[in-house]
Amino acid sequence: MVKINVVAVGKVKEKYFLDGINEYAKRLGKYCEFTITEIAEENYQKVDDALINQIKEKEGARILPHLKGYVFAMAIEGKNFSSNDLAVKLKNLTDNGSGVITFVIGGSYGLADGVKNKANELLSFSKMTFPHTLFRLMLTEQLYRAFSINSGSAYHK
Repeated sequence: MVKINVVAVGKVKEKYFLDGINEYAKRLGKYCEFTITEIAEENYQKVDDALINQIKEKEGARILPHLKGYVFAMAIEGKNFSSNDLAVKLKNLTDNGSGVITFVIGGSYGLADGVKNKANELLSFSKMTFPHTLFRLMLTEQLYRAFSINSGSAYHK
């Protein structure tokens, strides 16, 4: 069974987001071994451009040891996939022997270049900016949708 890892900076504080994430994680258990690894987020009161780079580098250093298998880094400049595109991509990866697929969600300021450079692919859901906890729910749902598409389930209409 394929392993899907989500590596995300920060914790989900809102119960309603956590409930949704947990529901899709439970559903994903039918298709894959699904895990979420939370990475500590850097918090500063006043931030300038130099400090933003330091924050991304510190968070990136914590992320790097968790990059396994085929890695998607979530980045606004990444490729846009439809739900069907993601389903096809996951099917191709698993059919070609990728036993581990990792999705990385950065912190408030994004991902360090070192993390993006280690990724096999940059993926974007939109040019819009989303709260990280909402995005984690969206990613988990889209992973469930992709597996549902690939299994022929009626979930994706």
